[in-house]
Amino acid sequence: MTPTIISNPDNITTEWLTSVLRYAGQEARVTDFDAVSIGTGQVGENVRFTLQGDNVPESIVGKFPSRDPQSKQTGIDQGNYLREVFFYKEIQSTVDIQTPNVFFTDADDETHDFVIMMEDLAPGVQGDQLAGCSVDDAALALEELAKLQGPRWGDPTLQKYPLLVGTSQNPEMLQAFYKMLEPGFIERYESRLTGEYQKLVTTVGDGLVSYGNLYDGPPGLIHIDYRLDNMMFGGPYPLTVVDWQSLSTGCPVADASYFMGTSLTPEARAKEEEHLVRHYLDVLKSYDVSLKFDDAFRYYRAHAPAGLIMAVIASMIVGETERGNDMFMAMATRSSQMCLDLDFRHA
Repeated sequence: MTPTIISNPDNITTEWLTSVLRYAGQEARVTDFDAVSIGTGQVGENVRFTLQGDNVPESIVGKFPSRDPQSKQTGIDQGNYLREVFFYKEIQSTVDIQTPNVFFTDADDETHDFVIMMEDLAPGVQGDQLAGCSVDDAALALEELAKLQGPRWGDPTLQKYPLLVGTSQNPEMLQAFYKMLEPGFIERYESRLTGEYQKLVTTVGDGLVSYGNLYDGPPGLIHIDYRLDNMMFGGPYPLTVVDWQSLSTGCPVADASYFMGTSLTPEARAKEEEHLVRHYLDVLKSYDVSLKFDDAFRYYRAHAPAGLIMAVIASMIVGETERGNDMFMAMATRSSQMCLDLDFRHA
């Protein structure tokens, strides 16, 4: 029997947890559990359930809508909750990127109530957006990115899914949204942005229509928010990628640019980026994807503002937190420096 959707973790019961495990094919019975919130997500809430009972895993993790009203409404308005459930139901099995094993997921198309019950990735450690990552971890992340994109590179059937048609295919809408939020972003973070970075915020917004038309290759799957906070290192797998709320189609190399610009320090990125882009392309070659380095690096450079664009938009549409402010500033400043280093306007 298919479990019902319980979108509030406070309403979880032992009977429901038992039904989830049995739905996944496990002869289990949960007799008791403890629940604690984990992670740093702002649009969704992750809860670890430590289980007791017969033939039960030590723990499982559930993902639910955010408890913050503003962040939850953003998740509804942007289709984030429906999109993530769609990924696990329709896309996950067709790509090779490492994701959590999901026991049960479902969503209500009308209310956007949803739940995702998945394996616990402990003792894996969440990537640290503020600290950044090593070059080796960056190489691993780019390998997994190629495993997302390679299997369905240029697949025309992706266009039949409305949830995968994002703002990357409507640059005018993206620009209007960005320019609406831009003044609030500058006002909030003015003291934390150099004058050069502040100027970039406006320059990027003014050029967003052409930015959205820079790619002339076949559309592919893009995570959109491919960065350290959405990755677990170690545990059951070397690297597991989570948070599929923004999945879309567009220029695949944009994800590589976004990751590099937000997850490495500017010094490490500038020193290693050509080597890392070549590594990403080498993995894509195993899927018969023929993308020349010069073309890939042109796309990579052209999408240098990706992290800045996300920081401007996301910071203004989710509930404000101290950690969130620090995270958005790390993303914005690193991506801004990437833009300056690569002179993206001449891509």
